[in-house]
Amino acid sequence: MKFVACARRAPLIAIAVLLAACAPAGTSPPLPRLALAPADVTVSGLSAGGYMATQFHVSFSGLVHGAGIFAAGPWDCAEGALSRALAECLGQSFGTLDVGRLVGAARQAASEARIDPLAGLGGARVFVLRGTRDDMIARPVSDALVDFYRAFVPAAQVHYVTDVAVAHGLPTVAAGGDCGTTASPYLNACGYDGVGTMLTELYPSLTRPAASAHGAEGSLRRFGQGSYDPTGSLAATGFVYVPAHCAAGAHCRLHVAFHGCRQGEEFVGESFVRDAGYNAWAEANDLVVLYPQARRSSFLPLNAEGCFDWWGYTGADYATRAGPQVDAVRRMVRALGGF
Repeated sequence: MKFVACARRAPLIAIAVLLAACAPAGTSPPLPRLALAPADVTVSGLSAGGYMATQFHVSFSGLVHGAGIFAAGPWDCAEGALSRALAECLGQSFGTLDVGRLVGAARQAASEARIDPLAGLGGARVFVLRGTRDDMIARPVSDALVDFYRAFVPAAQVHYVTDVAVAHGLPTVAAGGDCGTTASPYLNACGYDGVGTMLTELYPSLTRPAASAHGAEGSLRRFGQGSYDPTGSLAATGFVYVPAHCAAGAHCRLHVAFHGCRQGEEFVGESFVRDAGYNAWAEANDLVVLYPQARRSSFLPLNAEGCFDWWGYTGADYATRAGPQVDAVRRMVRALGGF
């Protein structure tokens, strides 16, 4: 009865949002249905989350129109092998990445309709950042990502940043640890707004938030991921930031942000979803931010670091539309925007 009474008090235009807010205590509600623009979906991610962002972008290039990648390499870099992921795809071996082979694999996947037609990448804007003090992802790996994108995206639309003295983490203005140290929560206080710089590259007309803004007008909401994730490889709950105007029914854009290994809630609490810098920019620009959450597993499939799947622990299709996690996030996007 409390659920019904709460819903009746809401303006009709915000019913979907209120239904989520009025869910019974102790449960994670589903995602709200919002008025989102299908032409304005973008993605980003750090490290394993950067690999995941590229996988989602390449798989659904007809939907995703921009990608921001921090400290990661090209699509399907691991080619389904953990040994390759830990060697060539981190730059920790003498082998070099064969970008031509990965480009060819993408073309083959597109011809078999396992990913969207690659022509969809042509209109995308891409932002890539690799820190000069990154001790995890070597420069040639990041170069290979840029080369992969430039096989399909005009060079003028690929913005490559290589002069920020950040370790392996997401650079922020003030949140997180020392700029030159790789450590949890993998947010690095560098006096550099990595998320803001990336978002303004993907959306050139954004309004800069006030210096003191943290997105407080909107709300960071938990939601249950289970109904979108039939294979169970993701965490039980994810997060979505809904700006106040979007909750009230305004037409908004959508950005999907993928955390890195050991950066999901079970490792760093809400540090990534609150402090990385997305929410203030989202509030100032009517941009909904979806934060999917991976989960760790000490058994099969082995994923002790809580990474999104960028080497194949969920199966051979991990980097394509049929990949369990790629498909689950696509279902989340559909639930939010109806497209």
